Amino acid sequence: MFIRTRLNFLNRRSLLLPLAACSLVLATSTFAAPEGRAKISKEQAEKIALGRVPDGTIKSAELETEHGKLIWSFDISRPKTANITEVQVDAKKGTIVSEQTETPSQQSTESQEDKKKGS
Repeated sequence: MFIRTRLNFLNRRSLLLPLAACSLVLATSTFAAPEGRAKISKEQAEKIALGRVPDGTIKSAELETEHGKLIWSFDISRPKTANITEVQVDAKKGTIVSEQTETPSQQSTESQEDKKKGS
């Protein structure tokens, strides 16, 4: 009886260890920090974005997933205008994904929408 109980315990234990190891691997790959998945560093992406807006100053930067792509998104201000140029750089390839100019009213609307999403 003791031997059978011990064997059952060992069989369960031998199943738990591989299961725990698989869970750990899945957790680290699925929920890895976005920075760890980006092949293009923030500094590299900044240079690429400022290449499109050479007289600009980066006001904010964010690594995000948009339309299934991991991207660096930069809000860049220019002298003598209140408009912001948003440049998105593919975080894996380093290519420009999009470039848009936003007026102050568009920026305000976007900010309000982001607040609603966050709530």
